[in-house]
Amino acid sequence: MKITEHIKAANGKTLFSFELIPPRKGKSIQELYNNIDPLMEFKPPFIDVTTSREEYIYIEKDGLLDKKVTRMRPGTLGICASIKHKYNVDTVPHVLCGGFTKEETEYLLVDCHFLGIHNVMALRGDAMKEQQYFEATDGGHEYALGLVEQIAEMNKGRYLNNVVETSDCSNFCIGVAGYPEKHLEAPSLKTDLKRLIQKVEAGADYVVTQMFFDNKKYFEFVDLVRAEGIDIPIIPGIKPIAVKRHLQLLPQVFKIDLPQDLIDAVDDCKSNTEVRQVGIEWAIQQSKELMDGGAPVLHYYSMGKSDNVHAIASALF
Repeated sequence: MKITEHIKAANGKTLFSFELIPPRKGKSIQELYNNIDPLMEFKPPFIDVTTSREEYIYIEKDGLLDKKVTRMRPGTLGICASIKHKYNVDTVPHVLCGGFTKEETEYLLVDCHFLGIHNVMALRGDAMKEQQYFEATDGGHEYALGLVEQIAEMNKGRYLNNVVETSDCSNFCIGVAGYPEKHLEAPSLKTDLKRLIQKVEAGADYVVTQMFFDNKKYFEFVDLVRAEGIDIPIIPGIKPIAVKRHLQLLPQVFKIDLPQDLIDAVDDCKSNTEVRQVGIEWAIQQSKELMDGGAPVLHYYSMGKSDNVHAIASALF
C-alpha cells in the first residue's frame, strides 16, 4: 500500500513508523533484524531505510596515497526487499540526488517497481564530508525538485530517453522532506516553504519533517503549509535525545533549536544513561501532544537502535 493509503485507512488514528540506517559493509543484517523485532508489536505500516552518500578513502599504493570513492553503507534496496519479505511491511527507500546520476536513479526506481516497493523518499542529500556545500553529481539532480519530477514522469511511463507504452507503469507514492525550522541552507522559512510547494506541485504525496523538539514549531509549520492550500499529510519526525553531546551536535548539524527545559534536564544528568531516560520521557510527552494535535504518523529516527524507541512506543501505542 501507499503511505497515503495507510494514513487514509487509519481513519484519524495516529500510526507508528521508524527509520533505519543500513549496516556498514561487512556487518550482518541480523543486528538490524534484532532491533526491528521488538518494534513490530506496534504494527508499523511502513519502515524507512536511509541511503548514505559516497565518501572518499585513501589507500596506500607504491608509497603514495590513492584516493578512492566508496560507499560504507550500501544495501538500501536489498534491506528494503528483505524487510518487506521477512515482516510483510511496506518499506520506503531513500532516493538521493547526491551521488547518483539520473540514469542510476532510473535503474533504482525500475528495481523498486519490480520488487513491489511502491513508496520512495525523494531527498537531495547532504554534502560529502570533504565539501563545504552540496555539489550536484555530474549527470545528477541538483535539487530534490528535479528528483520528484523524474519519479512523477516515470509514473506516467516517461523515462529519461523515451516514452514507453505500457500498462505496467510505476505508481510510486513520493515522500519529501519538510523543515519546521527551515533547511539549514535556506535564507528564510518563507523561501524554504516555496521550495516545498514546488515539490508538491511536481508530484510529492506526503511530507516527513526534520526532527524538532518544540511541538509549536511543527504545528506552526503545518498551519503555514495549509495556508498555501496544500493538504497532503505532514508527518512529524521525532528523535529522542540519547547522549549529552546531542546538545551541541544536533543544533550544529541540523540548525535546530532545543527548548531550554530539555537543555536543563540533560545538563542535570550525571550519565548518558540518565540522558537517555530524559530523551525517552521528553519524546513521550512530545508524541502525546502530537497525537492529540492530529499528527497522521509518528515517525521515529531510530538510528538502527530500538530500545529507546520501544520504550516510547510502549507508552503510546
